[in-house]
This record gives sequence, structure tokens and C-alpha cells, in this order.
Amino acid sequence: MEIILIIIGIAVLLIFLLFMDFHFGERAQRKITTRKNHPFRYSDFELFIDGTELFPSLFEEIQNAKSHIHILFYTIKTDSISQEFLTLLKTKADDGVEVRLILDWLGSIKIRKKIRENLKESGVQFAYCQLPTLPYLFYSLQVRNHRKITIIDGKTGFMGGFNIGKDYIHANFKLSPWRDYHLKITGEGVEDLQREFLLDWRDASKINLLQDSIYFPAQNKGNSRHQIIPTQGVYLEEIVCNLIKNCKTSLFIGTPYFIPSKRIMNELVSALQRNVEITILLPNKADHLLVKEASFRYLRVLLHKGANVYQYMNGFFHGKLIILDDDIAFLGSANFDKRSFFLNHELNCSIYDLDTLKLVKSTINQDLKLSDQLQATDLKHVSLWTFIKECIARPFSPFL
Repeated sequence: MEIILIIIGIAVLLIFLLFMDFHFGERAQRKITTRKNHPFRYSDFELFIDGTELFPSLFEEIQNAKSHIHILFYTIKTDSISQEFLTLLKTKADDGVEVRLILDWLGSIKIRKKIRENLKESGVQFAYCQLPTLPYLFYSLQVRNHRKITIIDGKTGFMGGFNIGKDYIHANFKLSPWRDYHLKITGEGVEDLQREFLLDWRDASKINLLQDSIYFPAQNKGNSRHQIIPTQGVYLEEIVCNLIKNCKTSLFIGTPYFIPSKRIMNELVSALQRNVEITILLPNKADHLLVKEASFRYLRVLLHKGANVYQYMNGFFHGKLIILDDDIAFLGSANFDKRSFFLNHELNCSIYDLDTLKLVKSTINQDLKLSDQLQATDLKHVSLWTFIKECIARPFSPFL
């Protein structure tokens, strides 16, 4: 009995220490984080929804680079497509092109020391970001850099939801085909992508290149009005709330994980009460433990209030986008979950161009045709095992 009490006491103490670490770490982060507002820009976009089309375009731009290649990913795997990608970076570095690569420490933890050393020996400048730090060790482990940014010669940029790995080219039979949304950008917006990369590079490598004009060449004005929106675990909730609050007729949310905050949930319910038509697209399959069950308690409420919820059946849906009133598309790296709202470093783009919106909407309509509509009755009576997983997911929802 004494041993059991000791074990319980240790467990309670550990939970308390983790809670205090997270609480004070989050508070400290909020104090030092300021909202970054990039100006409205005009660029041209190419939309990719399939990795088998994105990667050839990305690799070709890297191959044709003359001056510099700047890349940040959350995850790079160790499979064949990832090796091809890293080999290309080494080749370009050998050719005299400046190559800088940032990877999230936890997201790309499988990139072993030998691989990193080989990159550096070839001339690739490499840095991990978001390493665990004291005094808030547990909190720092939760904060991830979830951005996906590529800039070639300061003139061409990529951003969105794709990482590098075989999963994204339909080579993972459990999650294939993989659907995501990624933008290729030329024009004024590339300057803001470059600035965000160099800020992350400064933080990760302690080298400041922000004042070097070579990385900020003159840009041609594109046709699509937009704004690049970076967040660091602060302000994304406010941004999304304001989008929902200003919505008048229709709201589309596409996300692999639907775990909204209380404030965002209230805004969604309020929008339904204003007769805004809300459509939510989620994957039927889950790529992480408990994320699907964590969404059920929110979906029950929204279904009861009149929202339309669809489950993507043709593989795995990993897209992250919001469309409001057919006027604004908001897409990028941020999921519709508490981790993106309150922890991760994310990068999104608000697009106000009607032609680009039509293109995005047409892909959404394709995805909805490959989806089954979820009914309120589907979640009214779930299995005992599903109920247990829901209960387990609830306290862990901020970290899923």
C-alpha cells in the first residue's frame, strides 16, 4: 500500500511540475511575442494539391537556382524521395550556390548526425530550430516550427502544407493518395517569405542576414492581392476568430485535425445562428493517435446546430484552408487545432484574388465529391472503445 501511495504521489508531483512548466513557459512566450503584419502584396500563384506534381516543380526550381536556396520544413524523412531531395541540395552547394536548410528538431529528428555532417561537408548550411531549452523544458518541447518555406534566388517561393517524404507522393499505402495544398509564388510576396525564413535562420543559427540586400531583389508586381501571415503560438486564434466573425454567407474549413478553442467554437456557433452556411472537410483516416476522436465533441455540437461535415474517403486529407464568403482564401501550414492556435510557428496566406479563389474552390468541390457527409446520428451512439478514446483525448487535446 505504501508503494502505491508513493507512486501516486510521484505521479501527481510530476503532473504538477509539467503543468507549471507549461503554464509559465506559455506566459513567457506571450510576453515576448509581437504580432507581425506584412503589407498587402500582389503576386502570381500556382496551386499544387498533389505531391507528384509539386515535387518535380520544386526540384526543378532548386536545380535551376543560381544564387541561393533557402528551405525550411517541419519534416524531412529518410526515404528515397527525401534522399533525392538532400542529394540535390548537396549538388547545388557543390556548384557554389548558397544553400541554407532549417528543420524542426522534433519533426525531423530522424535526420541523424551522419546525414547532417554529410550535408555540411558538401557545403549545405544546416540548422535545427526549436531545440528543447531551459527553464521551460516541457513547454519548449511542445512548441514546433510547423512552417514549410522555400525561396529560390529571392524570386520564387513555395509555402503550404507539404513536407518532404514518400507519404506525400502516395507511397504510404495506409494514407494514399495524400491530398494537401501548397502554393508556388512569384512576385512581391516572395520578399515576405524571405524575411520570415531569415528570421527563423537568425534564431536557429544565430546568424543575421536580414540586412543583406542580395536576398531581397526587386520584385515584379503580380496579379493576385494577398497577405503573408506568420504566427508563433500567439494571435492565430484572434485572426481566425475575426475571419469567422466577419463571415456573412458561407464558411469552408478544410483541416486534418479539428480541435478548436472555446473562443473559436463560440464564433462558429454564432455564425450558424446568423445563418452562415458552414462546411467542414476532414479526413476519414487519421494519421495520429486520438486526433479523430478528439474532434467528435465539437462536431456533435456543430452538426446539431446545422453545420455540414464531410469525411474525405479518397486517401488522406491534409489540407489546411479556410474560405469565407467566396471572397477570401486563408491557407498555409496551420491546422484548425489548439496546437496551431497556441503553440506552433505557422505561416499562412490570405488571398483576395477572385481567379485564385475560383481555382481553390474548384479543387475543394472535387474533394467534397470524394467525401461522405457525416450525420449527427453517426456520432450519437459510438462504440465503447471510441468513447474511451474520446475521454482520453479530451485532456490531451492541446497537445495533439
